[in-house]
Amino acid sequence: MDSTQLIGYVGALIVGLVLGLIGGGGSILTVPLLVYLLGYNPIIATAYSLFVVGTTSLVGTFQKYKKGLVDFKTGLAFSFPSFIAVYLSRRYLVPNIPDTIFTFGNYTLTKEMAIMIFFAIIMLLASFSMIKKGKEKEATSKIQPYYKTFIQGLTIGTITGLIGAGGGFLYVPALVLWANIPMKKAVGTSLIIVTINSLIGFTGDVQTLEIEWVFLLTFTLISIVGIILGVFLSKFISGEKLKKSFGIFTLLMAVYIIYKELK
Repeated sequence: MDSTQLIGYVGALIVGLVLGLIGGGGSILTVPLLVYLLGYNPIIATAYSLFVVGTTSLVGTFQKYKKGLVDFKTGLAFSFPSFIAVYLSRRYLVPNIPDTIFTFGNYTLTKEMAIMIFFAIIMLLASFSMIKKGKEKEATSKIQPYYKTFIQGLTIGTITGLIGAGGGFLYVPALVLWANIPMKKAVGTSLIIVTINSLIGFTGDVQTLEIEWVFLLTFTLISIVGIILGVFLSKFISGEKLKKSFGIFTLLMAVYIIYKELK
């Protein structure tokens, strides 16, 4: 095993830790790690990210469920429109994006560049959400109409499909603000949505891409170890402080990706 691979596997452990601690953000690390450190094409990287984050989140869901921190009814309500959008995006939309988006003089915007820049923009928005200090929200009996949940699920699912992200960093604030779920339960509930979205989205990629299963399964197994450790450590670490720190890291990572792709 060379040093690059070793660093990649350490990164896989960190991906799991982040998912276990804050319920999202795994793909924010996974995609740049696969693209910039391990040299994978962004299309492959986003596909692998869906599998890694989805499988790891499945383990995290079980861990959170044992603590009573998963609202399955709300999670499944969001999951249904989301996984439809994710699957259709990965199966039909991403493969049909032209290799060259546009050319202006000597500058050419390729499909891979466009996906990474869009990914970075979503990271920027997510970082502001994580950095912004919010008050813990108490559960209420108010339930929004399902058509709103359906539209929200479709929207986030499409974004998830395009950037190869599980969407946890989008679903946690959505569950708090739209579904009136307290923060800790929103983190747990987001994991079941991320699991369903990611794994179903990945089935769309299996039909169009050649997968390196040995590497992918090894990377995923290490991430699973990370999420088990992350869920355990979440009992001792302040979620809000960690979320803010990760938000700052995400902001810096997003700026780096935009610089790297546009230079």
